[in-house]
Amino acid sequence: MISPFIRFFRTRIYTAISLLVILLAVGVLGFRLLSHFSWIDAFYMTVITITTVGFGEVQPLDPVSKIFTIFLILTSIIIVGYALSVITEYILSKNNLEELKQKKMQKTIDTLANHIIICGYGRNGKQAAKKLLAYKKPFVVIEKNKEVIDKFESEQIPFIYGNANEDEILLEAGIDRANTLISALPSDADNLFVVLSARQMNTNMRIISRASEETSYKKLKFAGANNVILPDRIGGDHMASLVVVPDLIEFIDNLGIVGNSNINIEEIVVEKLYDTNVSIKTIRDLDLRRKTGCNVIGYKNGDGEYIVNPEADQKLEANAKIIVLGRPEQIKELNTVYNLH
Repeated sequence: MISPFIRFFRTRIYTAISLLVILLAVGVLGFRLLSHFSWIDAFYMTVITITTVGFGEVQPLDPVSKIFTIFLILTSIIIVGYALSVITEYILSKNNLEELKQKKMQKTIDTLANHIIICGYGRNGKQAAKKLLAYKKPFVVIEKNKEVIDKFESEQIPFIYGNANEDEILLEAGIDRANTLISALPSDADNLFVVLSARQMNTNMRIISRASEETSYKKLKFAGANNVILPDRIGGDHMASLVVVPDLIEFIDNLGIVGNSNINIEEIVVEKLYDTNVSIKTIRDLDLRRKTGCNVIGYKNGDGEYIVNPEADQKLEANAKIIVLGRPEQIKELNTVYNLH
């Protein structure tokens, strides 16, 4: 994706070059038609006139040719001056384009709060970003490979160029204001270092880390990770489950999301559904099935305990969450009714 800065400079350069070509063409044709110079002499006169080098004329000019030459000189001063300024500005600014882009991106990142930080934009990092985009969750990606950033950077995915192991880079990503960090680096040692640093810099944030080896699981948990994901083990379990219970796994896969319009499962904080300070409601009181078509399939109380398929009489207390299931259009209706997004 071409940066707006690059497009801006390219447009100005193309304009300057076009004006120079037009000026050159007008000069050559003018000297050719008015003074009856040969094409070579007309081109020579045009160049020395535009560049104001002060060389002698090919032959004496008549009054009409002199007036044309005056016009050409005055016009060339404006056009050549403009072209030189544009080209000079481009040459001087070319090395600063990345800095300007980064400053603009940093301004956007500085406005984020309660956002997610993704460390590493490999296979797992991309999948995490895709899901967060679908759920419209604010996030920023830290990536040390410049080629990856140039390829995937967009207004939707803010990148920070640097090593997530460095505290300064984590601070640029707003780790002190973030509520979650996903460490998806390929090396378990790097993930361990990031988890340690992140936990020290923000003791309240949730940290999710990737691990390649099972031996790294306990180390990452001890370092401060709330959740440790082993992609290889999950992948193997998934493939085996497709043999044992294929229809069930296929159904669960369909609960996943592919894009903005295919979200069919949501986790909702109870306080977003009603005011818990006024009264305590039950799942039956909410009547989500009638209002939106969605079903409540899970409940998580303030202590973090889960209830699968809760009863209709389940009280929805403060600091609790419910998990709802529905078709994409039903989830959309839910979000609209309760203004969740």
